Amino acid sequence: MQKTQKQKITDFLINNGVIIVMFVLVIYTGLTTKNFLTPNNFLNLLANMSYRLVIALGISGAVITGGCDLSGGRMVGFGACIAGTLLQKQEYGGRFFQEGFLASITPLNPFLVLIIAMLICGCFGAVTGWFIAFLHVPPFISTLAMMEIIYGLGLIYTGATPLGGYVTEYTGFSTGRFLGLSWLIWMAIAMAGITWFIYNMTRHGKYMYAIGGNPQAAEVAGVPVKLTMVLIYAKASAFFAMAGFMLGAKAGGASINTGLSYEMEGIAACALGGVSVTGGRGKVSSAIIGVAVLELLKVALQFLGVDANSQYIAIGIVIFVAISLDIRKYVQKK
Repeated sequence: MQKTQKQKITDFLINNGVIIVMFVLVIYTGLTTKNFLTPNNFLNLLANMSYRLVIALGISGAVITGGCDLSGGRMVGFGACIAGTLLQKQEYGGRFFQEGFLASITPLNPFLVLIIAMLICGCFGAVTGWFIAFLHVPPFISTLAMMEIIYGLGLIYTGATPLGGYVTEYTGFSTGRFLGLSWLIWMAIAMAGITWFIYNMTRHGKYMYAIGGNPQAAEVAGVPVKLTMVLIYAKASAFFAMAGFMLGAKAGGASINTGLSYEMEGIAACALGGVSVTGGRGKVSSAIIGVAVLELLKVALQFLGVDANSQYIAIGIVIFVAISLDIRKYVQKK
């Protein structure tokens, strides 16, 4: 039975209701407050979106396969601490490596440190994926266990010591500009482009969607399900490490609690943008839209003078509604 034009319009409004309401809120905030619709505010918004988008892009692969990654926030903090300990000034009084052979080593190239952090965290993500793929441990449990392991390792590694005194080559990722945009924004754009290529132009991307649609059918069709799952969670953790690197550069410091609970925002952003929590559906643009909606909501509420504690309630309600609408679409298709 074909839908009438009225039914199509109604479904569109319901399925995209959260995004529509957010843009109405943005327009209202811009008309009723000063300095909201300004270039500086827009650039600050993009900078805050940058590392959150990288986190959402990492989590999106797990969500598309019907899973999740609760280790994301702790992995962000671990990546930030790895980068921070290797990029402190030699003359900094609170330098982490003050004894041993590392004390005499000059700070490494920031790009090399980024690769090191991504490789280390990616290995932990591969372990998580191995437990999910080969031992069939539910993603919720496996990533929860890795979250605790990474937190413990981070505490042991740093001794719960806050980090700072970074070299200007590192903090320059936040303060530096190219074509008017900070390097953090360009990094997020680059990662979005790479993720789009992986999802749309590679076998790995096709395998990922097949697994999210029906893992049993995908395996029968010859999809290397186990290897694909390991790669998905390894890639997610590498993305989290990059987000930690970016967040450390922006903040000028880090601790093991950097990025705490950011995985929840990443999952929420994916759901808001249209990455289905039931698996099999989602695009890079979905993550971008979701992150933008969440950040615009936060900034709009701040400009409207909403109490900071009440903002969590508003965000929670938005997530409830977004997940409910996603489930509605899934039930309708069945």
